[in-house]
Parts: sequence; C-alpha cells; structure tokens
Amino acid sequence: MRLCNLARVRLVLTAAALVLAVPAGAQDGKVMGATEMWGLKRLSSPALSPDGRTALVTVSTFDLKTDKRDADLWLFPVEGGPARQLTTDPAAEGDATWSPDGRFVAFVAKRDDDKAPQLYIIPVAGGEARRLTTVPTGIRTPKWLPDSQGLVFLSRVWPELTGWEEQEKRLKERDESKMTAKVWDKAPLSYFDRYLDDRENHLYVTDITGAAPRALTVNTGVSVHYNEGSAPFDIAPDGKEIAFPVNVDKVGNRPNIDLFTLPLAGGTAQNITAANVTGPDSGPAYSPDGKYLAYRQRTIYGFYGENARLMVRDRATGAVRDVTEGFDRSADDIVWAPDSSAIYGSVDDAATQRVYRYDPRGRAAPRRLTEGGGDVTDIDVAGRSMIGLRQSLSAPAELIAIDPRSGKVREISTANGTALAGFTLGKVESVTYKGANDADIQMWVVYPPGFDPSKKYPALMLVHGGPHNAISDAFSYRWNAQVFAGWGYVVTWHNFHGSSGFGQAFTDSINPEWGEVPYQDTMKAAEWLAARPFIDKDRMAAAGASYGGYLTSFILGREHPFKTLVIHAAVYNLYTQYAADFSGSQSRFKEYWEDPAVIARNSPHMQAGNFRTPTLVLHGEQDLRVPINHGIELFNTLQRRGVESRLVYFPDENHWILKPQNSIFWYAEVERWLKAHVAPGATP
Repeated sequence: MRLCNLARVRLVLTAAALVLAVPAGAQDGKVMGATEMWGLKRLSSPALSPDGRTALVTVSTFDLKTDKRDADLWLFPVEGGPARQLTTDPAAEGDATWSPDGRFVAFVAKRDDDKAPQLYIIPVAGGEARRLTTVPTGIRTPKWLPDSQGLVFLSRVWPELTGWEEQEKRLKERDESKMTAKVWDKAPLSYFDRYLDDRENHLYVTDITGAAPRALTVNTGVSVHYNEGSAPFDIAPDGKEIAFPVNVDKVGNRPNIDLFTLPLAGGTAQNITAANVTGPDSGPAYSPDGKYLAYRQRTIYGFYGENARLMVRDRATGAVRDVTEGFDRSADDIVWAPDSSAIYGSVDDAATQRVYRYDPRGRAAPRRLTEGGGDVTDIDVAGRSMIGLRQSLSAPAELIAIDPRSGKVREISTANGTALAGFTLGKVESVTYKGANDADIQMWVVYPPGFDPSKKYPALMLVHGGPHNAISDAFSYRWNAQVFAGWGYVVTWHNFHGSSGFGQAFTDSINPEWGEVPYQDTMKAAEWLAARPFIDKDRMAAAGASYGGYLTSFILGREHPFKTLVIHAAVYNLYTQYAADFSGSQSRFKEYWEDPAVIARNSPHMQAGNFRTPTLVLHGEQDLRVPINHGIELFNTLQRRGVESRLVYFPDENHWILKPQNSIFWYAEVERWLKAHVAPGATP
C-alpha cells in the first residue's frame, strides 16, 4: 500500500460500516506489515458540538520519509454524511475543544514561527485560524469559559518571575548557557523521557481578543499536578470556580494528590479532598446544573492498579458520596449527561473497555451499556447524542454513536475501511484457561491469516506490561498482534494475575511478589498452547516489554519451553530500577534494605546463572521509566554467559519506539530474530 504525504492528505472520511473483524472481500495472501500499519489513519480525542450534531475528531497520518506526523481536525455529522476537514496546516493540531456557543473550535498547535505550542481558534462556519497567544513557555489543555469569550489553559512556568518577557528571557538564558547542570532538592527528577526542571504547572485565563493571559494559580501557594493527557481541571458551569489536582506532598517522596477549588475572579485555593491522605484524587467534572462535582478517588498509597471510585460532591453542603460502592471495577473517563441525571464512563471490564452508566445519587448500581465487539473509549455526551471511539485487535479506532439508553452502537466513520479491506487479517479469539492457584485466566489468541487447523504452527506468546494494565480488545501500534500473526505465528496475549479489569483482589495479588504467580500463569498458558493440535510445541517463543520485559527476563532464568525470547525495555535489575523516574517515592511495601529477600526472589538478574536461551534485547536511550542500564546489563550478562544475544539500541527513543522509521526497523529486527530461532509458517 502506498503511503500518502501526511501534510497534503485531503481524503473525505464518510459515514459507513465499521469493520471490527476480518474485513469482507479481503485479498487472499496480502498481510498487514509494519509499514502498512503505519499508513493507517489514527482518530483521537472526539468532542461533540454543544447541540450534539457534529463530532470534532483529530485525524493523524504519518510520512515515513520525514518521520513527521500530521494531525488535522475533522468534523463528522453524527447522523451520517460526508465529513469536513476543518484544518489543513502542516503543523499538528491537538487539544481541540468546542466553544459553548458552537461557533468556534480552539486548539493548540506550533505553527509558522511559533517557538512553543500556542492557542488558536477557528470559526466552524469557515475561515482561517487565528492565534490568540504568544506564550514563550507554551500552551496545554485549553478549556472554554461558559460565556465563549475566553479560555483557561496550562503552562509550565517559573512562578517567581513576573511577566512573559522574564519567562522568555530565562528560557533563552538556559538554552544558550554552556553550563548544563541540573540540580534537585527533592524527587521526582524525571518523567518518562525528560528531566524535570524547576518550573511548575499553572493555570491562566485569556479572552478571544488575544489579550495577555492572566495568572490564576500563581501566588496561591499551589500548582497544578499534571504530566500529560487531557485537561486535569474543570470549570464550573457559571464560570466562577475551577477545580484542579495538587500534589500536597512537601517532602517529595510521598506524593498525595488532592483536589482544590479556586474562584476564577481570584481568592484562596481550597483543598476539598484533604481527608484522603493515602491516595490520589483526580478527574474533576462539574455537573451541567452546577450542583455537583464528580471525581475519581483511590485510597491505597502506591497502588495505581487500585479501583478508582467515582465520588460525587454536593457543592452546597460539601457532602460526598461514593456512587461505585461494591463495584469491583475502576471508574475512568467520566462525563456527565447534559441534564445531570447520569454520569458515563469507559470501564476496563474483563479484557474489554465498555461504557457504563452511573447514578450520581448512588441509588442504582453502575450499569453496563456496551457489550463486546471491541473497546469503546473516549466518550462524549451533548444534546441527545453520545459518541466514542471503538477499536479492536484487528482494527484501529473509528468514531461511533452510542444510544445512551440501550448501548446500541452505530458506526460514523470508516477512515481505514478501504485500507483494511485490502488485507487478510487473522481471526481473533478470547479463551480462558486455568492458571496459578487454579484461577481462570483470560487470553487473546490471534491466528495467522489463512490459518489451517489441520496443520502445525509456531506460537509467539506476548507478555503485557504494567503490570496492572490488562490487554484489552484494542489496536496496538507498538506491539501489533496482527503484524506478528502475519509473519506466520499463532500469537497470544494473556491477562495474568495482576492485570486490571478482573477485580481488585486479582489485580493486587502479585504485590510485592511480582514474579512467581505471573510466571506460573505464563507456563500454564504455554501448556495450554502445547496441547492444541495445531501448535508445534517445539516452535514456541515469548516476547515482552516493560513489566512484560521483566517477566520475560524472569522466565529467562527459570524452566520454560521457549526456543527464544524477545525482551524490550525490561525491568531486569530491581536494585538499579531505583534510578527510574518514579523511584524517588516511598515504597508501598518494605524497601530492599529492610527486606533484601524480596528482591533476591523477584529480580531477574539474581537468576543469571540459569540464562541459556537465545535472547534479543531492545532498549531506548531516553527511557527514564526503565533506564537504559537494564538493557545493557542484560545484554552484557548474556554475552558473559556465552548465550546467543543481540542488542538493538535506539539513541532517540524512550520507553516506546514512536518514530515511524525506528518502529519499522524495530519490527524488522524482531521478525528477523524470531525467524532465525523459531521458523514461521505452517507445517503438515
């Protein structure tokens, strides 16, 4: 398939049938490779117009020759019909949001001579975008004021400096300085791929005339806790108050995220969740009638896999109720119904993301709306409409409409329908087997295109990361099961103990003993596979990244049936993982100097004397979540052991391989290694 120049893509995306299984009319023999996968369009961040009639969606494409991404804004009629491209600039647009009156769309982009991302608005009826800001420290996550006359946004600034000129001057001084040292007095030092400086995230407000933004949180004694993703704050419907998260930990090694409210006109920031001193509060969302504030709450320190409870606060009385009490799933991506009668959210539910309806009064249990047939996420509600994105292991995300009562889904877009119809994709199946402690373990099985059950195939077992992040029915670009299956392998992805979406007890069952039970689950999965008549038990491989790389490294030193292993960004040495970006925080359990036996039992490097399996090691220099030393330590240990091994090093990548050309090379190296050790394809 020929790749389009991403800056000049002008295709019309029409409302038609969305393909979630093997596309009808696929051409026999043509499989999807990594290059073809990068040619697919990526839809994200859907947002409904205030009247609920039009969906705003970011559509991204990639140019493999330049490694550049183009992201344009498109408008999709919810009831069907041709979509319209709203922006055409070569720069990537993001953080797009409708004005409450429906006349404008605001977005963030780095266009023309912008030195940092700036805030733009464009009229929906037609016309050119207009830049509103020239903020030297850049703009993130804008939200409109209710009167459509201004916006609130985040910028990472030095709070002690007054005026944007001083901010710009310091940026220039540090950029031009020959002294490059950084100094910290407390953690954290870094986040995924960047070292943090002494700036803070603060909220500002500006109007649509382009007036100089006014600081909201500077000099209030608090700053906004934010790293990436959607806007962490919300604005009350009357425009008088804003809610946002703050890390109230003053020491630096025990984060405690509370929600604060602040009058937009100025005043004192008030901590409204101070009673929760052990877990984070996040995701504030005001009800449209202004009476309530919903948010997510966790209460176990250091356990991000804990089910987030959905809390609703009465703004008049301060009373708070948990509307998910007894619900053994985690609330996420919450959005209010327009009449404030319900809250909706996407829930990680037994290996599939589904939409649930919550009763904000707490009188009814959460009710599931959508069923199987792919993950449904990124929902939005306005007027009488609900939209979201649906994807699967076989198809990228597409825009859908959802009936808020029945959960019935209707397809709106097929941005990739034509491209997918050109491929033969592998059949996807969900199976359950008995794992450690005789527990039921869910596993995805992706069969090679043209699979013949009368023949024997090799198996590639994928081991997911996290560990508290289940593999759901979603399309992955970094580890694409259909691409792997297209090489001629039966591909599996199992949700071992520790995975999310199967109840909190299951998720927490591997803490702090990370290794043993997931290892048993993996060996049981291998036994299940070996017992299938279509699997060649002498041709089995395993591959994993991050925690999945940890578990694959753990397997490396244990008995296992795999002829080769592929290990990316592995947590290999639990001692040196203390250099990771989150490791400055106190442990939920005992530290290694308090209980050395825990690391001795669980760190893969302690079992290096048993390493014998040929292993491909891959790692990125800029990975600060699992620093590069892990990959180098593992590779050098394999070399000193005399074990066949190969190290693939990416100097400009972090925890993930995100640049198109690097990603394609990554897939090629994995394929080459696998084929050299586990022959692909069917045999009689």
